Amino acid sequence: MSAQFYLYLALAIYFAIMLFIGWLAFRRTSSHEGYMLAGRGLPPWVAALSAGASDMSGWLIMGLPGAIYAAGLIEGWIAIGLFIGSYLNWRLVAPRLRAYSEVSRNSITVPSFFENRTRDRSRLLRTISSIVILVFFTLYASSGMVAGGKYFESTFGGDYWVGMLLVTAVTLGYTLFGGFLGASLTDVVQGLMMVVALIVVPIVAIITIGGWGELSRLDASVPAGHLSLFGGGTLTTGAVALVIASGLAWGLGYFGQPHIIVRFMALRSPQEAASARRIGTSWQFLSLLGAVASGLVGAAYFDRFGDAPTDPETVVLLMSQVLLHPLVAGFVLAAVLAAIMSTLSSQLIVCSSALVEDLFRIVRKTPPSDQTLMLLGRVGVFAVAVIAALLAINPNDSVLGLVSFAWAGFGAAFGPVVLLSLYWRRLSNWGALAGMIAGSLTVFVWKALNTGLYELLPGFIVALAAAVLVSLATKRPDADIDREFTETMEIVLPRRAGARE
Repeated sequence: MSAQFYLYLALAIYFAIMLFIGWLAFRRTSSHEGYMLAGRGLPPWVAALSAGASDMSGWLIMGLPGAIYAAGLIEGWIAIGLFIGSYLNWRLVAPRLRAYSEVSRNSITVPSFFENRTRDRSRLLRTISSIVILVFFTLYASSGMVAGGKYFESTFGGDYWVGMLLVTAVTLGYTLFGGFLGASLTDVVQGLMMVVALIVVPIVAIITIGGWGELSRLDASVPAGHLSLFGGGTLTTGAVALVIASGLAWGLGYFGQPHIIVRFMALRSPQEAASARRIGTSWQFLSLLGAVASGLVGAAYFDRFGDAPTDPETVVLLMSQVLLHPLVAGFVLAAVLAAIMSTLSSQLIVCSSALVEDLFRIVRKTPPSDQTLMLLGRVGVFAVAVIAALLAINPNDSVLGLVSFAWAGFGAAFGPVVLLSLYWRRLSNWGALAGMIAGSLTVFVWKALNTGLYELLPGFIVALAAAVLVSLATKRPDADIDREFTETMEIVLPRRAGARE
């Protein structure tokens, strides 16, 4: 049988498993809260792997190895920043957000938590945060569809439209019917596929080269500074400082990513956040290490055997096709689709919740039935997918470029507000709104200035300052907010029950 047959067989098996998991999740979903948040019943390992898989997208298997392959280890600062940010997110945000979101009127979305936490009666905070989510995530989802189509076109030699529609249809299938649980369970499989692919490919490449000794000898022939986190003297001190600051700044984005922190809200209990943290950070460490190793080993491998990739981002894909059995290589290639689809499904669910739970409930005065809300949730997923697919018909780099921009936008707009909501009882609704707007505007302005410094860092700082200053000027005593804050602390920090922060 031809290699192409095995590649398509692996892809068919992967798609079938995704749809089967979506069907299983559909049978277990019977309420609106279950559709949007899995009934707050995710085990730690599901929440951990789901958060990691929905976070990384195709960047983990293509973008990071490609950057390391092309520019060297100095690009690893992004991986370091992401690992630190992910750990702190699990440590600082997960347990408190899980407890507080339930204490504060059982909030099941990030915008509803902001409104309930600050007792915002104007509804502006919930409305604006929902609009921010819809705009950024619809474009973000579109970029995932574009990536799926281009990947199918370049890897399998197929048509862009066929690949884009196939990836969209399968993702929509298990997300539309399985809801949040379907997206989370498929994320587990996808996350495992990603980490296995990133471990297997560089190990097989090292064995093929001839072991560590031969690898070390070959690495000496790569360009100067390729193996240095500081550029090996090939860059000025200022340029290195910008690269390091921008790379580490990526970690700040974690605190404000709705599709990640909603996994914290879905945990079975705040106490299980510790177990989830250990699992999640272990997965991320292995995945990031594998991605960096793939880029470095790839440079040595193609230096020895030739046929270097014209596109650095395909280094893992090319090595897998050359080094592995076609069926195994097919599953590695499917892992790239898994990375894309895991993020796409999470974005569709968050957009649907923003439409139904946050905007529809504001417009609709009389509470709709649970079945109506669940139906509207599925309609919301379908509608956002259709709009994103329409945007993806004519692919262009500006859509794909919104990935890093959207990360900065969410990180600056929501990150400081999330942290202050959980750690500072004096945060006011106007302070949260000011921080959200200031962070978003700073990201846009800084991006336009093109300073070389990642726009997330100044956006986060400005948003944090604005939220604190406006809160100090507008905060009024509120017994309900104080009671909920204290109750949350008693759940998260039982030994310090009754202590005020």
